[in-house]
Amino acid sequence: MRRQQRMAVSLELRKAKKDEQTLKRRNITSFCPDTPEKPAKGVAVSLTLGEIIKGVNSSDPVLCFQATQTARKMLSQEKNPPLKLVIEAGLIPRMVEFLKSSPYPCLQFEAAWALTNIASGTSEQTRAVVEGGAIQPLIELLSSPNVAVCEQAVWALGNIAGDGPEFRDSVISNNAIPHLLALISPTLPITFLRNITWTLSNLCRNKNPYPCDAAVKQLLPALLHLLQHQDSEILSDACWALSYLTDGCNKRIGQVVDTGVLPRLVVLMTSSELNVLTPSLRTVGNIVTGTDEQTQVAIDAGVLNVLPELLQHNKPSIQKEAAWALSNVAAGPCHHIQQLLAYDVLPPLVAVLKNGEFKVQKEAVWMVANFATGATMDQLIQLVHSGVLEPLVNLLTAPDVKIVLIILDVISCILQAAEKLSEKENLCLLIEELGGIDRIEALQLHENRQISRAALNIIEKHFGEEEDESLTLLSQVLDQDYEFIDYECLAKK
Repeated sequence: MRRQQRMAVSLELRKAKKDEQTLKRRNITSFCPDTPEKPAKGVAVSLTLGEIIKGVNSSDPVLCFQATQTARKMLSQEKNPPLKLVIEAGLIPRMVEFLKSSPYPCLQFEAAWALTNIASGTSEQTRAVVEGGAIQPLIELLSSPNVAVCEQAVWALGNIAGDGPEFRDSVISNNAIPHLLALISPTLPITFLRNITWTLSNLCRNKNPYPCDAAVKQLLPALLHLLQHQDSEILSDACWALSYLTDGCNKRIGQVVDTGVLPRLVVLMTSSELNVLTPSLRTVGNIVTGTDEQTQVAIDAGVLNVLPELLQHNKPSIQKEAAWALSNVAAGPCHHIQQLLAYDVLPPLVAVLKNGEFKVQKEAVWMVANFATGATMDQLIQLVHSGVLEPLVNLLTAPDVKIVLIILDVISCILQAAEKLSEKENLCLLIEELGGIDRIEALQLHENRQISRAALNIIEKHFGEEEDESLTLLSQVLDQDYEFIDYECLAKK
């Protein structure tokens, strides 16, 4: 049961971070392939919208090219490109037709570029490109002998797939994946391979529904191959792809784990480049939300060599991800907790509880809660001896109801264990020295009834003989409907 802990919370956490990888990209460079139809150097063509509409509807390929190129340049403006204007002018159907003009690769290129930039807009604008019939002709261009045309088609398909699961699945169902994979070769220009990798990552992206099993099976070997590359952009997008594929059910996680990719991900987690470290860490974090067996594969691959170090990273966002991953390892059986101890995870954990940003401290508190819930008595003693109580007590003043409740429950759990070991008196003295009794007493008057009830229960049960009769009155006033957090149901996030 413990594996399903905080499912809703973890989904929220990951959704909030998805924008770290670009969904869609607009091409604003000035590159154009050197093809025969290109106008002579120094000849600048400037057309009004009316002339563009007339040009694209002409039967003269030169006029079509000039009009499409002018439209593309408008769509490539860095600020406020007129995507809506071009759509409303009815240019998309003709641009889709130009994709099929194989005798005129420069016209194909300009049309693909224009459609790429339209598809980089809102979902409604991407839909206009899809409903204009662009997907199949773009996939056919993946076989174009002209490299620039082919690459632009890849980019356009990446934007379409990145819009969401509906259009992603449209690209997949039109058999794009085999054509994309066929393009990967050692001689491919690096910019082209980056575009392919990014597009493949968008084909892995989104759920509800996930990409189909057949697509995932096609994609995984290619992603594994791309993870051996040295280029940081390629590594980044390949890792993001795996993070999407592992963001969900254990079956999906198993498909990725079974490729044997974990040792390589562990290496990438040591990268000094944030764009590689972040998605590789996210993928490993997702994997350890899986079964005990999947988590053990991650441990065997060496993740616990790296995660404690990442708790001390100079970027709080990395500290938070590392704490999240470790909290999920701690949500496992006691032999996983023992491995956390063997890799000396407690000192950096206590350090972030003391000095980390609050968003990191929250994840660290979850790790302590998971640890305390599944630990043996000996492991719990090691947790207390690590100095964890001091920062936990200090965080009782945090402005976060859930975190305060968790800390109160951890303190209660530790006190109950101390009672069984006849060490309760010493522990109570320690909590008092840390200012814990004062803070817990103050929480009895907290506006949140769950917190006030939890605080009252700790005082009554463990410090009751020192209190006066006013506690009895307070107990009667509090709402009897208080629901304790059941940490026996803690599981993976």
